[in-house]
Amino acid sequence: MRLNLEHKKVLVVGLGVTGLSMARWLDARGAVVAVTDSRDNPPHAARLQAELPGVPLFTGKLREEVFRNADLLAVSPGVSLREPAVADALAHGVAVVGDIELFAQALCTQDLTFRTQVIAITGSNGKSTVTEMVGAMCRKAGLHTVVAGNIGLPVLDALSDLDQRGETADVFVIELSSFQLETTHTLNPAAATVLNVTEDHMDRYHGMEDYAAAKKRIFAGNGVQVLNREDHYSLAMAKSDRKVMTFGLDEPQNPDDWGLLGSDNSQWLSQGENRLMQIADLPLAGLHNAANALAALALCRAIDLPFPPLIEALREFKGLSHRVEKVAEINGIIFYDDSKGTNVGATVAALNGMSCKVVLIAGGDGKGQDFSPLAPAVSAHARAVVLIGRDGQRIGAALTGCGVPLIYAASLEKAVTLGFEQAHPGDAVLLSPACASFDMFRNYEHRAQVFVAAVKELEGAV
Repeated sequence: MRLNLEHKKVLVVGLGVTGLSMARWLDARGAVVAVTDSRDNPPHAARLQAELPGVPLFTGKLREEVFRNADLLAVSPGVSLREPAVADALAHGVAVVGDIELFAQALCTQDLTFRTQVIAITGSNGKSTVTEMVGAMCRKAGLHTVVAGNIGLPVLDALSDLDQRGETADVFVIELSSFQLETTHTLNPAAATVLNVTEDHMDRYHGMEDYAAAKKRIFAGNGVQVLNREDHYSLAMAKSDRKVMTFGLDEPQNPDDWGLLGSDNSQWLSQGENRLMQIADLPLAGLHNAANALAALALCRAIDLPFPPLIEALREFKGLSHRVEKVAEINGIIFYDDSKGTNVGATVAALNGMSCKVVLIAGGDGKGQDFSPLAPAVSAHARAVVLIGRDGQRIGAALTGCGVPLIYAASLEKAVTLGFEQAHPGDAVLLSPACASFDMFRNYEHRAQVFVAAVKELEGAV
């Protein structure tokens, strides 16, 4: 499918950050753009009116007649293709794309003498960290690098910025969500990975196979596949006609595979038998971050970047906000913000990465997840669990029998106080909710801000 956008009637569905970026992009390329959003007051309505005053905005209940009048739907990631108005338009032959598909088609129109490479990253957990790691490595290797996608900067805004400056990028490093991949058809990354597939977004998908199938769409091209050999969903995505590299926390068995060599006291990031860097030299703690580093190395080597700048970039990489980020130490108790831990797999990884006893603060909007996989990690690492939010009781039910106290708090501020009371000197209080934030907060960043403010208030009071 190749799109000629000029004079096409395109309906942008959803006016979040991505929807606004698609409206700008489409309007600049001669499309006849309209926007619809089921919210009465979508967050970027004023910006749309200011930047694109000729673009109509339909708010409130989605109307099928508006959809059927379009030649093309440009659907935001937060809108399910099973939304009745979208599904009806699809049934009537209206084509559907998302921002990543528009980006992919724009790259296909580049001058053949210069081709921007794409490294694409998805997975239930770790994708933002790996995306930033790969971006740092590519920059250290001297490439003009753009990091964009689900991590924050919409890809179309990034591409427009380059166009306006008359520049090109050597490589786009893009983080992709399963939602974005649902509407992506022609993206052909030079290297791509599905880091892992653990239960998430079960309020959108018909089970794990459906969710994994969305992730697998990242491999629709012909580039190198980087797969997690310790995740059966990821490993099962290997294609016989593609170059495949695997990573894992075991010893690599093949020269192209990535893993750990050495003893527990001296483990090395390695490719085959080639020892590259001791885990102890990684600024980020936890074996899950060793796995992230291995995946990032594999992706960069897949586009033939040399080892020295990659290792140097890893040694300097400090990590991202809200990913097991130290906030404060009060009376020998360290408080960590892992507000980005929005599913069970992320919280399990955070707990398993801790070297001390932990008072866990968890809860929120569980998105239909099964919380029982939390139990082994809680039993092994937690001194107590403080539960908040809509699904706090459901988490508590899944943790009954773990042998640790379960305490319920009406607010995150109260949870911080209760967590401090339960912790001993040398322990950690870890906010890693295993849930989305929207039942109590605007987003995970807002949840983190409330947590940090509560910790700082506690610090001033003791």
